[in-house]
Amino acid sequence: MNILVVEDEVKVADFLKKGLEENGHSVVLAFDGWMGEKLALRSHYDILILDIILPSINGLELCKRIREKDQNVPILMLTALGTTEDKVAGFDVGADDYLVKPFEFAELLARIRALLKRNTGIVQTSSVVKVADLELNIDKKTAKRGNTNIELTAKEFSLLEFLMKNKGRVVSRAEIAEKVWDITFDTGTNVVDVYINILRKKLDKNFDTKLIHTRIGLGYTLDF
Repeated sequence: MNILVVEDEVKVADFLKKGLEENGHSVVLAFDGWMGEKLALRSHYDILILDIILPSINGLELCKRIREKDQNVPILMLTALGTTEDKVAGFDVGADDYLVKPFEFAELLARIRALLKRNTGIVQTSSVVKVADLELNIDKKTAKRGNTNIELTAKEFSLLEFLMKNKGRVVSRAEIAEKVWDITFDTGTNVVDVYINILRKKLDKNFDTKLIHTRIGLGYTLDF
C-alpha cells in the first residue's frame, strides 16, 4: 500500500517509514503541513498518517483541507494529544481513526489493516437509507429530515449510518466504538456519548418525534 506520513519529528518519521516498509508498504514522508497537503492532493495514497502538531499547517487543518477535496482516503491521526477533546476534534475534521503516542507498532499495523479493509470491503446495495422522515444518501454523503438538510461531519455521518442500518436494535457503546471507529475505546472514554448527543441535537431537537433513544445500561437505538 502507498502511505503518506506527515510527521515533523525526523526520528519518529524515519522509524515509521522503516517499520512500514518492512511490512511491505511504500512510504512517502512530509515534515510539515504545507508539504503534506501538496503531496496528499497531488498523488494517490491508500492511507494518510498525520501528526497534529506540525509546522506551517497543523494536522487538524490539514485533515480538514484534504477532506474538502477527498472524502474517501483513510486518515489516521497519530499524535501525543490524547484527551477525549483532542480525539473529538480529530474526528470532527474528518479523521477515520486516532492513535496516541507512544504506541505499539503492532497496533498501528492493526489500525492500518482495519482502515484499508473498511475502505475497500464495503458493498453498498442501496445508496439511500430511510427511517421515518430521516433520509441518508450514502453516495452523496448527505442527510435530511423531512425538508431540513442536516450538516454532518464524516464521523457523525458514519455513526448515523450505523444506527440507521441497525434500526430498532439496541447497540452497545462497545459495539458502536468497534464498528464506527474500528477500535475498542477505554471504558472511561465518553466519545460515543458525546457523538450521540451531537446527533440528538441535530436530528431530534427541533422535531416532535424523537428517533435516538437511550436504553439505560444497554446502549442506544434508533427507531420511531
